[in-house]
Amino acid sequence: MDKISELKSILVNNLNWNKARLDCFVRMLLALFAVRTVNLSEIAVGFASKAQVSSRYKRLRRFFNLFKINYCIIAKLIFGLFFSSGSKVYLTIDRTNWFWGKSKINILTLGIAYEGASIPILWNMLDKAGNATAAEHQAIIERFISIFGKDCIAGVLADREFASGHLFNWFNNKNVPFYIRIKEGSILKIKDKKFNIAQKLFNHLNPKEQTIFAMNVTLFGANVYLAGSRSERGDLMIVATNRSPKNAIACYLRRWEIETLFSCLKGRGFRFEDTRLVQLDRIEKLMALLTIGFCWAHKTGEWRATIKSIVFNKYKDSLRPQNSFFRYGFDFIREIILSPFKQIDAFRESLKAFISPPIQEGTL
Repeated sequence: MDKISELKSILVNNLNWNKARLDCFVRMLLALFAVRTVNLSEIAVGFASKAQVSSRYKRLRRFFNLFKINYCIIAKLIFGLFFSSGSKVYLTIDRTNWFWGKSKINILTLGIAYEGASIPILWNMLDKAGNATAAEHQAIIERFISIFGKDCIAGVLADREFASGHLFNWFNNKNVPFYIRIKEGSILKIKDKKFNIAQKLFNHLNPKEQTIFAMNVTLFGANVYLAGSRSERGDLMIVATNRSPKNAIACYLRRWEIETLFSCLKGRGFRFEDTRLVQLDRIEKLMALLTIGFCWAHKTGEWRATIKSIVFNKYKDSLRPQNSFFRYGFDFIREIILSPFKQIDAFRESLKAFISPPIQEGTL
């Protein structure tokens, strides 16, 4: 079997697409790794086919124009690759956005914190520039709950953009844990009497110190607990939660993993911003392609690290990995596809990693 057939045999049982669509998707995925850009003109060049490049390009356009994708199936496939049914996971939510000419591309993304990079699970296209509304934040989390249930949620992690009374009260009513950063100037009420500014509760903190506020407060009309931390540079971070604030700072810091995801989808990986697609439904399909590519690379990187450990380099007073799991796997897959010296056996090993059993149960 060649590489196209090998990859199709992996995806056919999970996606349940017709042969023509699956064949196009697989060839597109392999071309994406080869050319390392989402630009369809470039993918058409790397697209394995005897047809003329212009015909390949038209085939790609037809895929994005006409094919309907069930994103619930994609979400279940991705979740099953990394997590078991009993896993407790931290959800990360954020937007990635940019402009192509006058067209705005704004994607609200829900991921799962995992090994330093959030795994994309659901995404909504926003037909506007700027922030999503609290109702849009709620809607994408409700989509996750409708598919996987709320019992698997260890916490929802989000930045200041997502702090609102609408969302906080919804979390409280649904009994969904959250750890969300708030603005320093947020007005809160203590014991239903005294109004205060959140910053004043943590002004005493020195750099590299953190603490909690012992009692619950009313913030945006919702009951929450607060934890504060000051960075080495003196910046203050305040996190609101509806759970014990003892570990709120540590939990919230994993929110950064979704920023790592976006960098992998963009400059450090697939160059998402190279796309010339501007129609929202087509970009949504492109995100599905990138998600599966990202997960394949990440799983391959995890497997490869068990064979040959990732090198750590000294940086100041700490050690940092030379590569992330994603980049370790990404480069390996690209080498297999592009090098004439790599045999099909190496490709099969990367696919075995793609379908390996999820990690053991536990909170991630």
